[in-house]
Parts: sequence; structure tokens; C-alpha cells
Amino acid sequence: MAAPVYPALTELFQNNRDAFLDASQLLLTYADNILRSPNEEKYRSIRIGNTAFSTRLLPVRGAVECLFEMGFEEGETHLVFPKKAPVEKLRMVRDCIASERNKRMDTSNASPPATCSTQAVANLTPLSRALPAADNSSNFMASEVQFLRILQSKVQHVLTYELRTLQQKVLEKIPVSELKEKARETLLQAKSCESDTTLTEDDFLVLELLRWFKEDFFQWVNCLPCSRCEGPTHSKEALPPTADEERWGADRVENHYCDKCQFSNRFPRYNSPEKLLETRRGRCGEWANCFTLCCRALGFEARYVLDSTDHVWSEVFSSSQNRWLHCDPCENACDKPLLYEIGWGKKLSYIIAFSKDEVVDVTWRYSCKHEDVVSRRIKVRESWLRETITSLNIVRQQSLSESRKKELLARLIVELVEFISPKEPKPVDLAGRVSGSLAWRVARGESGLKSKSVVFVPSEKEKASKRFHLQYNIIEDAYTRVTNTNEVISGWENGAWKSESMCRKVETDWKMVYLARTEGSTSARIGWKFECASVGLQVETLSIRTSSQCFQNGNIAWKLFSDTVEMEINPDKVLHSYTEFLNTSEVVLEAELTGGDGNSAWQHTQLFRESLDEKDNSFEIIITLKEL
Repeated sequence: MAAPVYPALTELFQNNRDAFLDASQLLLTYADNILRSPNEEKYRSIRIGNTAFSTRLLPVRGAVECLFEMGFEEGETHLVFPKKAPVEKLRMVRDCIASERNKRMDTSNASPPATCSTQAVANLTPLSRALPAADNSSNFMASEVQFLRILQSKVQHVLTYELRTLQQKVLEKIPVSELKEKARETLLQAKSCESDTTLTEDDFLVLELLRWFKEDFFQWVNCLPCSRCEGPTHSKEALPPTADEERWGADRVENHYCDKCQFSNRFPRYNSPEKLLETRRGRCGEWANCFTLCCRALGFEARYVLDSTDHVWSEVFSSSQNRWLHCDPCENACDKPLLYEIGWGKKLSYIIAFSKDEVVDVTWRYSCKHEDVVSRRIKVRESWLRETITSLNIVRQQSLSESRKKELLARLIVELVEFISPKEPKPVDLAGRVSGSLAWRVARGESGLKSKSVVFVPSEKEKASKRFHLQYNIIEDAYTRVTNTNEVISGWENGAWKSESMCRKVETDWKMVYLARTEGSTSARIGWKFECASVGLQVETLSIRTSSQCFQNGNIAWKLFSDTVEMEINPDKVLHSYTEFLNTSEVVLEAELTGGDGNSAWQHTQLFRESLDEKDNSFEIIITLKEL
């Protein structure tokens, strides 16, 4: 028999003799039953909770995949061979398994097939010895089969990053000398501020690589411009991949359709990092795939991180800090693990990291709401996931030296200790997503727009006094409704009508505090809204006092508007009156923060900057009211 042509067979044949013989016997039984009695319904259905299936096939590498190669499809509780499915492929897969089984039944010929490296197979420990035996619960088995296939696929995929020829291609693309020079300069600056820092040039090289990858190398794709007329396109139904596209791992192709010239622009979602070096475009999957390869080419220990809520990124190990650093090339973000849960509002459940040496469940690094995460982890059994990952690592680490194994174990212990205590969110974690169009980010709930939308409406006391008076104190981070029994509202965000990418920054060394953009954001916005028509009132007089400061090339635009009036205002800490709003019933004050220079651009636009020693209010609105 010729060497197997199906990937699932190659996987199956890499199991040791005993595991293969046991699994292949059951696979042949399933296939032969269908071939002998093609019209018998009972032979076309395999219950996922069946003991034989869950203990003899599920734990064996490639075994379940062989059923899918034969033509079985996954149902809720069963694998089903459809009535219309051709039996020719089933027969071919069956014959390949039978041929290999005959070879291994001959004890004098127990070597693995020629398509596999003998040394590689000798280094494998069969998963059947380490994977947990599955129970008969069909509630988990279907999803666990699917989860295992994903884990095994990623375990194999990250080995692509280790190909020396591919790494060499990457190094020809990366301006290594330039990035290292910038990293050395930044390190010198860091040492001038903190002479005893333990950070190294490699730590800053990671930051430079992130910046270069996002700003100079890779391109985000929402919809491609039309290649025929250069007009805008929109996504339509998917297109079938060509043979060449499939060769580069594109199992799906988006149709970016141009209404102007009726041309379908193909956008293959390539999974090959080698191809991505050529196309240099995509969304988060392509970005993380190619960026992780770049990290490995530069000699960093790197992981590909898969988030089950539809995002991927990388992790890089910092030797100087003895820990893994979160690195998201789409966002040019480093060491901001709570960005997704806090900044984007993601409801996390499973986050798995893959490298050439190990698989690690790193979910807990990215959450400060562990109990909420646990409540959502219902796809697979925790014991199954834990033991499955352990088994995959046994296989992956079989050929490693004892010193390397000890090193990995020591790192894992450090990680587990880190995972025990949930992190406290920091201002840098509050940023919304910056990759992709705003519409796309908002649709995914990842824009950083706050869900709370506060509108101030006169209370009964304010209505009776015909006066609304609001003050905000940045030092205390609290609003006071002066004419409403001095009601205090804590937290700047709890009085804002809307805010995007805003945070409160306290500089303990300079003893200053202010509102600013979240770190890494290119723009931010905040607004306050007052409405009185609903209580039968309208504006008689309006006075506002506010303040802001800009540095470098930063810019802050203050705008005051209603349904009929819009004007810019002067933020000079002086109470100004605005007669233009007489008889209006709704007023919005808004500030937009943009510009700034370099890595600290987010700090170059500041609202309500005050000394921690001051007691004055930073912001004030006074409105007198009258009947409609």
C-alpha cells in the first residue's frame, strides 16, 4: 500500500503499536458494517457517549479524524454517515487502515510507515495511556471531540514557526538592525530614569517589533478596495477556495463584492504564515499567526494564543522578568492582559496558549472576574481539559532534555501562582479596540464605548428651585448636585453621558491628577448631557466652567450644543455664560481629545488637570430653569 495521503491517517499511524491496533480494529468494524450492509441505519450512526467510542477512539490521536475522513458528520449526540454520502472514500480510508494494520500485526515489521520520521514516532507517548477515559455523558462528548481536534490542530500548526527556512525568510523582511538600535536607545532612556532596572534590550525589542509590525508591515482588512475599479466593496456570500488557496491553508474565501462594477474580489483567509509574509494582510488570525513567526525568527520564545470568544494574539517570554508577556500585534499592545475583559467587554471562557514545547490554559491571566469565567466554562469538563492538556504536553516534551523539562515546569509553577489571584484593572486596560472599523468594533462590543449613558434630569427639588447646579472634583473623583441635597456621585464615568477610551490618571510622583486618553489610544471622547423637557421646563440661563491642557501636538476640541445651537467653548477655568441656549430643553457638552507625539501621545491631552494638594472643583455647570 502506498503511503497514506490523508492527514488523519498520518496522525493515526503515529500512535504506538498497541494503541493503533486497538483503535484500527474498531475503525474497520465501523467501516465494514457500512460496506456489508449499506442500508442498515444502525451501522450509519455512532453514539458519541458509547463506551467503545469514548475509551478506544477518542483518546487516540487521529482516530476520530479518520471517521470524518471516511465521511461521517457530527450531530448533537451521534456521528452519522449520511445516506447520500459516497462509499468510495470510506473504502479507500478503510483499505489504508487495513494495510497498515496487517503490517503491524507482523511483529517482525513493527516500524512506522515511511511517511513518518522513525525517531519522531519513537519519541511519542500514546495519548491513550494518558488521556482520561471519557464517561457516557453525551452532553460533553460532542464538544470534547471538537475541542480536542482544535487543540491537536494548533499543536501541529505552531511547529511551522520552527522551520529554519521559513524563519530565514522572515529575517529578510524585518529591519533587525534598526529595531535593535531603537531598543538599545530606549533601554538607555529607561536606565537614566531607573538605574537599577532589570529590563534588557530584548524587552524593548519586543516593543519595537510590535510597533513595526502594526505601523509598517501588516495591514488590517475590513473590506478590500475593488481590484478592478478601486471602488468600495462589501462582504457577500463565501466563495469556494481554489486548489492553490487550499494549498496555503485557506479553507474559506470571502467575497468582497463591488456594486459599482459587479466584480467579486477574493479574500482568502490564509492560515500559512509563509503565505502571509507575502500578502501581509488580514484580521486578528492572520496578524497573530504571522507575528508569532516573526518572534520565533528573532529568537524569542513565543506562544500563539487562542481565545474561544473569537480573538487571537501572542505571548512572548521575558527572561529578565521571568514571565510571559501578553502581545497583541493588532493593537500594538504589550503586557495589558485585562484589555479584552475590561476594555473590550469580552465575556471570556477558554484561552489556550500553544508553543513548540507546551500547551497551557492561560485563561486566568486575562481575567479579573474568575467566578464569572468559571460560570461560562461549560463546553468541556474541567478534568477532561486539564488531563488532555497534560497528555498533549507529555507527547510534545518526550524528546526534550531533562534540564529543559525542569525549566518548563518551573515556569509553569510561576504561572499557576500568578493565576491564583485575580489582577486589579489599571487605566491601560480600559482602552477599546483600535483595529478594524468603528462599526465593526461597536458591532462586536469592543469599541471601549461605555454602556452606561447618564442624562441629568432635574429632580423634584431642582424643579422646585428652578436651578440645576453640578460640580465635579477631579481629586475626589466625584460629582456633587449642589441643589439636590448635595447628592454625591462617585466616579467620573458615572456622570458621563458617553465616553470612549478615557481614563483617570494619578501621577503620584508629580502629585497631579487628570482625565486623559487610555494608553495607546489615538483619540478619545467624553460628553455630559442635561435634559429638562420631560419635567416641563426649559433653559433660562446656562453657565459653564471647565479646563483642559494640551502638550506637544495634542488637541482638545470642546463643543456645546443642543438641537438648534452648536458652538465651541473656551476651557479657561472661568465661569462663562451662554445666552444662545435660551429656551432650549436639552444641552450637551463634549470634549474630543486627539494628537500628541510619540509613545506618550495619550498623555498630551488632559482634562481638569489639578494638583493633589488642591481642593477646587475642576468642572461646573449652572442652569436656571423656567416653565415651558
